Amino acid sequence: MINLALIGTGAWGRNLLRNFAHLEGAHLKVCCDADGDQCKTTLNGYPGIRVETDPEVIFADPAIDAVAIATPAVTHFELARRAIESGKDVFVEKPMTLTYEHAVELVEAADAGERILMVGHLLEYHAAVDKMKELLDTGELGDPYYLYSERLNLGRIRSDENALWSLAPHDISIILYLLDEEPIDVAAHGAAYIRPDIEDVVFVCMRFPGNRFAQIHVSWLDPHKVRRTTLVGSKRMVVFDDMQGSEKVKIYDKGVRARPEDDRASQARVRALRRVRDEPHDSPFGRQGRHEGRPGLGRRPAVSESRRPAGHSGVDLTHSRGS
Repeated sequence: MINLALIGTGAWGRNLLRNFAHLEGAHLKVCCDADGDQCKTTLNGYPGIRVETDPEVIFADPAIDAVAIATPAVTHFELARRAIESGKDVFVEKPMTLTYEHAVELVEAADAGERILMVGHLLEYHAAVDKMKELLDTGELGDPYYLYSERLNLGRIRSDENALWSLAPHDISIILYLLDEEPIDVAAHGAAYIRPDIEDVVFVCMRFPGNRFAQIHVSWLDPHKVRRTTLVGSKRMVVFDDMQGSEKVKIYDKGVRARPEDDRASQARVRALRRVRDEPHDSPFGRQGRHEGRPGLGRRPAVSESRRPAGHSGVDLTHSRGS
């Protein structure tokens, strides 16, 4: 049994609370939040969990094995550093830190202390992303050419992190998981319109070995709510649209056929449509918590060697043919 502490019981912390409280092999002992009254209200329905307002109490508690951090991004580095120094395993929500130097420091501290440092890249545990990975690994898509991801909405506008740090970690983690390699160069361009020096819209370009290319577009100043990733392969194309209720993954044939009767030179034809839906009992949160069988925290090392465990993807797959 692993004894857990949760720091931060805001919107994202409540998601972790719900899953940790029912996670087999884990015991959520303490929740910590600067607003103790709000924390107590959040814990209604979760008896037996102690409330603290000072995280140092958690760090000093030898009964706590691991700490989950779901606080504002500007606090992640210091809280994670203190937890590691105190001999705790750490799960920290994305982004892990707001600077490269702080991220390296945490990784090195976790390595030196032989502690687990896991970042909450939730979408690596999404059933639809698993299906995309399966299609790549089995060769159904052929060789991956390029992919692009869009994460757009009107709001929520933040004051302590820009759109890149707030939104793009999801897409970066998906791209690295799917391609299973590191980029050889990265370029990011953004613009700040609401607050000086806090970019509201960012475009990221990533180039990979083998002439593979990825682009990310994130913004909280967009009229459309979009959560979509498109991957183009040598045989087929696949689109993951997280805004769809029941048809989150669509597979398109890459072939193009000529239509003499049409003024257009050619028209792409959809040959197969596969529909993927999440199982309600096997949410990305639950799967993340059970990563490689370690309750509460994944067994992923500070510098990940293996992104996902093998096994059933937890989705239903249906087939239909289109014209």
